Amino acid sequence: MAGLFDKQAEIYLDARPNYPKEWFTLLSDRTSYHSLAWDVGTGNGQAAVSVAKHYDQVIGTDVSEAQLKCAIPHPQVRYLHTPISISDEDLISQLGGENSVDLITVAQAVHWFNLPSFYSIAARVLRKPGGVIAVWCYNDIVVDPNFDVIFKRFHGTTLPYWNPGIQLLFDGYKTLPFPFEAVGLSCEGEPLKLDIKKELSFEGFLRMVRSWSAVVMAKEQGVDLLPESVVGELEVAWGGLTLVRSVVYKAFMLAGSVKL
Repeated sequence: MAGLFDKQAEIYLDARPNYPKEWFTLLSDRTSYHSLAWDVGTGNGQAAVSVAKHYDQVIGTDVSEAQLKCAIPHPQVRYLHTPISISDEDLISQLGGENSVDLITVAQAVHWFNLPSFYSIAARVLRKPGGVIAVWCYNDIVVDPNFDVIFKRFHGTTLPYWNPGIQLLFDGYKTLPFPFEAVGLSCEGEPLKLDIKKELSFEGFLRMVRSWSAVVMAKEQGVDLLPESVVGELEVAWGGLTLVRSVVYKAFMLAGSVKL
């Protein structure tokens, strides 16, 4: 996924929904200690700064330097660029060594990872016992029946331009391998269903869609998935450019600990 989100880094920061604070309390309650957390694929640091309310230090890592340049500053968060060339041993060392991390979070990103490699590193750095890894995604937005039909039709035009790993997200992580012990929230094949509620204007919605990697990829190939006609149809269904609506992002979470 290296470079996949570099070009839309600035609009990505502005476009995405905020994760409910209750999620982080839920995860914090399941870790034995609260010294160090690792937010992987941190992007703009959205999840990292929320994790920092519960842990003394958070390390947010990403392969994208462009995303990290837009990261939200926080005194307890240290951002670290981790190029795909970094060795496992070097990464583990920079995270504090084996058995050092209390919580690992991956927000809207694990489906892009080399899963066997990432899970191997996660198992090594997680505290045993008492450490928790949590991965989550959202894969749909619900507005109202009229808008949802039109949005689904638009979404269909983006399918040829997604990275193959996106199917794991489209499946709501039901097919995501997750070789960790359940901690009472979910288990492999049965992710916890969650909602993210947000007040959103049509302009905000459009910024979100324009930040999709598939939309950017299509444009690079000379295909505009959001011509004026499509934007106009979506805007009418929304109810106007400046209308603020209550929307729901449908989210899914898997959480577990290292099997002993």
